[in-house]
Amino acid sequence: MQEFLREYLQVHGYWVLFIGTFLEGEAILIFAGFLAFQGYLNIYGVILSALAGSFLGDQFYFHIGRVKGAFLLKLFTSFAKKFRKALRLIERYGTFVAFISRYTYGFRILLPIILGMTNFPSRRFLYLNLVSALSWAIIFSMGGYLFGKGAGLFIDDLERYEPFLLLILAGFTGCLWLSHFVAHWWRSRHARARLKRMRLRSTKP
Repeated sequence: MQEFLREYLQVHGYWVLFIGTFLEGEAILIFAGFLAFQGYLNIYGVILSALAGSFLGDQFYFHIGRVKGAFLLKLFTSFAKKFRKALRLIERYGTFVAFISRYTYGFRILLPIILGMTNFPSRRFLYLNLVSALSWAIIFSMGGYLFGKGAGLFIDDLERYEPFLLLILAGFTGCLWLSHFVAHWWRSRHARARLKRMRLRSTKP
C-alpha cells in the first residue's frame, strides 16, 4: 500500500497540489508537507508547486475581476453581499489586503477579484502576490513537514503509525476550518442582535 502511494504521488502529487493551491489549498499543502517529510514528495517540489498554483490562481482571479467583475456582481448575490465589506477593507488597507488576501478565510478568492475591480495597479498586485504566495507556500508546507518531524521525536517507527498521523493531521485541519465557521457564526449572531436592538430603539417613541 505504501509503495503504491509513493508511486502515485511521484507521478501525480505535484499537479494535484498545483490544482489544489490554485483554488484554496491550505489543507492539501499541510498534507503535502507531511508527505514530503515521509519521503513521498520532495519538500522543494512541494513549495514550488504551491507557489505556482497560488500565484497563478490569484493572478487569474484578479484579472477575472478586472474583466468580468460587474457581471459577477449581477450573477451571484452572495458575491454582491460580500463586495461592500471587502471593498471597505481594500479602501482602508489597500496594499496590505493584497498581500494577506490568501491568508483570509472566506475571502481568499473574493479579495483578488474585487482588487481587480478597483483601480489597484496590476503591476503592484503582481509583485505583492508573488511575495505573498512564496511566504504562504513556505509556511503551510513547512507546517506539515515540522508536524512529521515533531512526531518523529516521540515515535520511532513513523511508517507503522502513518495512517493514524494522517488522521490526526486531518482532524487538526478540520478543527481549523470549523473554528472559522464558528467565528463567522458568532460574529453574524452579534451583528444581527445589534441590528435588532437598533431597530427596537428606532421604533420607540
